[in-house]
Amino acid sequence: MTDNDKTQVFRRAAERGGTRSFTRSAPDDEDRRETRMFERGGGPAGTPAEAEEPEGPARARRRRHPVRRFVLWTIALLLLVALLIPGGTWVAIWYTARLDDRPPSDAIIVLGASQFNGTPSQIFQARLEHAAELYESGVADQIVTVGGSQPGDLFTEAGSGRDWLVETGVPETSITALDVGSDTLQSIQAVSEVFTERGWSTAIIVTDPWHSLRSRVIAGDYGIDAVTSPTRSGPAVWSRETQINYITRETGALIYYRIFGTSTDVAIDAV
Repeated sequence: MTDNDKTQVFRRAAERGGTRSFTRSAPDDEDRRETRMFERGGGPAGTPAEAEEPEGPARARRRRHPVRRFVLWTIALLLLVALLIPGGTWVAIWYTARLDDRPPSDAIIVLGASQFNGTPSQIFQARLEHAAELYESGVADQIVTVGGSQPGDLFTEAGSGRDWLVETGVPETSITALDVGSDTLQSIQAVSEVFTERGWSTAIIVTDPWHSLRSRVIAGDYGIDAVTSPTRSGPAVWSRETQINYITRETGALIYYRIFGTSTDVAIDAV
């Protein structure tokens, strides 16, 4: 065999699982030498095994990476949830605002809004007009108005609503006025007590479109099987800017309620 021929040399450790060295020499005119090292595992002879990486800084860094990746994925997941919950709630409020359900029910619930010396505000009047329409259509033979008063008021929201409905032709015997409640939660709590006393279970809630979902959720939590038939007129739906503001504030109010189970201090106009 000449010097230019390739030479292969094999060295095998005495024990299985040792190191096998494979050396291949290049011809003399090529100034290079190539050596390949293979680690054989503890299995039977001839079983291929993966090479074991030498201990060093790179390998140590890779051992720390799983913890780092876990932390990063956890942070990313929390950020995703923080974005999805408000976004999903915003869309749900927008979607529910477009629903108009009118099944036969035990009563129509009109949530109160501002009144001025016994005269319903424009937003409140829009709700009362819609409730009167539902009553005339025969979906329920009882209307419940609810809402208390502000300090210094001589009239309550519920009483003002009842008087307005009576003036428009709804029999007073078909109206129950609950003069309590300064927010949605307190109002629904008062209504639920009347429903329990009278054996009612189903209701149509009349309020502004953007307030529909939160009202329905709270009513469900207090045992009322409620649907919503929101108003389609009044200041609450006059402009796109107003609608976006209402939806955004209702998003915060609903998330707050779902987390803490109480009303939020975020001001929601006319609610």
